[in-house]
Amino acid sequence: QVQLVESGGGLVQAGGSLRLSCTASVSIFSLNVMGWYRQAPGKQRELVASITSGGSTDYADSVKGRFTISRDSAKNTVYLQMNSLKPEDTAVYYCNAKKFVLATTHTNYWGQGSQVTVSS
Repeated sequence: QVQLVESGGGLVQAGGSLRLSCTASVSIFSLNVMGWYRQAPGKQRELVASITSGGSTDYADSVKGRFTISRDSAKNTVYLQMNSLKPEDTAVYYCNAKKFVLATTHTNYWGQGSQVTVSS
Protein backbone atom coordinates (compact mmCIF):
# COMPACT_ATOMS: atom_id res chain seq x y z
CA GLN A 1 0.00 0.00 0.00
CA VAL A 2 2.83 2.39 0.89
CA GLN A 3 5.98 2.64 -1.19
CA LEU A 4 9.13 4.40 -0.04
CA VAL A 5 11.75 5.39 -2.60
CA GLU A 6 15.19 6.50 -1.46
CA SER A 7 17.87 8.53 -3.17
CA GLY A 8 21.05 10.37 -2.29
CA GLY A 9 23.47 7.68 -1.22
CA GLY A 10 27.03 7.62 -2.39
CA LEU A 11 30.70 7.90 -1.55
CA VAL A 12 32.06 10.79 0.47
CA GLN A 13 35.28 11.59 2.29
CA ALA A 14 35.41 11.80 6.06
CA GLY A 15 34.19 15.18 7.22
CA GLY A 16 31.92 15.58 4.23
CA SER A 17 28.15 15.67 3.92
CA LEU A 18 25.36 13.80 2.20
CA ARG A 19 21.61 14.16 2.14
CA LEU A 20 19.34 11.17 1.83
CA SER A 21 15.79 11.54 0.58
CA CYS A 22 12.82 9.26 1.09
CA THR A 23 9.67 9.90 -0.92
CA ALA A 24 6.45 8.20 0.09
CA SER A 25 3.59 7.26 -2.19
CA VAL A 26 1.12 8.71 0.33
CA SER A 27 0.94 11.82 2.43
CA ILE A 28 3.52 11.62 5.17
CA PHE A 29 0.87 12.90 7.57
CA SER A 30 -0.82 9.53 7.19
CA LEU A 31 2.34 7.85 8.52
CA ASN A 32 2.66 8.05 12.27
CA VAL A 33 6.45 7.80 12.43
CA MET A 34 9.12 8.00 9.76
CA GLY A 35 12.77 7.35 10.28
CA TRP A 36 16.09 6.13 9.07
CA TYR A 37 17.78 2.90 10.05
CA ARG A 38 21.23 1.74 9.07
CA GLN A 39 23.05 -1.55 9.01
CA ALA A 40 26.82 -1.75 8.83
CA PRO A 41 28.77 -4.92 8.06
CA GLY A 42 28.87 -7.15 11.10
CA LYS A 43 26.42 -5.02 13.06
CA GLN A 44 22.72 -5.09 13.85
CA ARG A 45 20.34 -2.70 12.20
CA GLU A 46 19.94 0.40 14.32
CA LEU A 47 17.60 3.35 14.38
CA VAL A 48 19.44 6.53 13.43
CA ALA A 49 16.72 9.17 13.50
CA SER A 50 12.95 9.45 13.54
CA ILE A 51 10.23 12.04 13.17
CA THR A 52 6.58 11.74 14.13
CA SER A 53 3.64 13.10 12.21
CA GLY A 54 3.51 15.80 14.87
CA GLY A 55 7.10 16.82 14.19
CA SER A 56 8.87 15.36 17.21
CA THR A 57 12.37 14.08 16.44
CA ASP A 58 14.76 11.64 18.03
CA TYR A 59 18.35 10.65 17.27
CA ALA A 60 20.79 7.95 18.14
CA ASP A 61 23.53 9.20 20.42
CA SER A 62 26.15 8.35 17.81
CA VAL A 63 24.74 10.86 15.31
CA LYS A 64 23.30 13.54 17.57
CA GLY A 65 24.61 16.94 16.56
CA ARG A 66 25.73 15.71 13.14
CA PHE A 67 22.57 14.38 11.50
CA THR A 68 19.24 16.14 11.05
CA ILE A 69 15.94 14.61 10.02
CA SER A 70 13.42 16.88 8.35
CA ARG A 71 10.41 16.74 6.07
CA ASP A 72 8.74 18.48 3.17
CA SER A 73 5.09 17.53 3.36
CA ALA A 74 4.29 19.07 -0.02
CA LYS A 75 6.69 16.59 -1.61
CA ASN A 76 5.80 13.65 0.67
CA THR A 77 9.51 13.50 1.43
CA VAL A 78 11.65 12.98 4.50
CA TYR A 79 15.33 13.88 4.48
CA LEU A 80 18.36 12.88 6.46
CA GLN A 81 21.07 15.52 6.34
CA MET A 82 24.36 13.94 7.35
CA ASN A 83 27.25 16.24 8.23
CA SER A 84 30.73 15.61 9.58
CA LEU A 85 30.58 12.07 8.30
CA LYS A 86 32.88 9.47 9.77
CA PRO A 87 34.02 6.11 8.40
CA GLU A 88 31.93 4.52 11.16
CA ASP A 89 28.83 5.92 9.43
CA THR A 90 29.41 3.60 6.48
CA ALA A 91 26.30 1.45 6.15
CA VAL A 92 23.22 0.74 4.13
CA TYR A 93 20.59 3.25 5.17
CA TYR A 94 16.91 2.31 5.07
CA CYS A 95 13.94 4.63 5.16
CA ASN A 96 11.18 3.36 7.41
CA ALA A 97 7.58 4.32 8.04
CA LYS A 98 5.28 3.07 10.75
CA LYS A 99 1.53 3.28 10.45
CA PHE A 100 -0.52 2.37 13.49
CA VAL A 101 -3.38 0.03 12.69
CA LEU A 102 -4.32 -1.05 16.21
CA ALA A 103 -3.72 0.37 19.64
CA THR A 104 -0.88 -2.09 20.24
CA THR A 105 0.54 -2.75 16.78
CA HIS A 106 1.63 -1.07 13.56
CA THR A 107 2.60 -1.77 9.98
CA ASN A 108 6.18 -1.18 8.84
CA TYR A 109 7.17 -0.01 5.38
CA TRP A 110 10.73 0.07 4.08
CA GLY A 111 12.71 1.79 1.39
CA GLN A 112 15.04 -0.15 -0.85
CA GLY A 113 18.21 0.85 1.00
CA SER A 114 20.94 3.33 0.11
CA GLN A 115 24.65 2.62 0.39
CA VAL A 116 26.60 5.33 2.18
CA THR A 117 30.36 4.89 2.15
CA VAL A 118 32.65 7.26 4.04
CA SER A 119 36.32 7.00 3.17
CA SER A 120 39.10 7.91 5.58
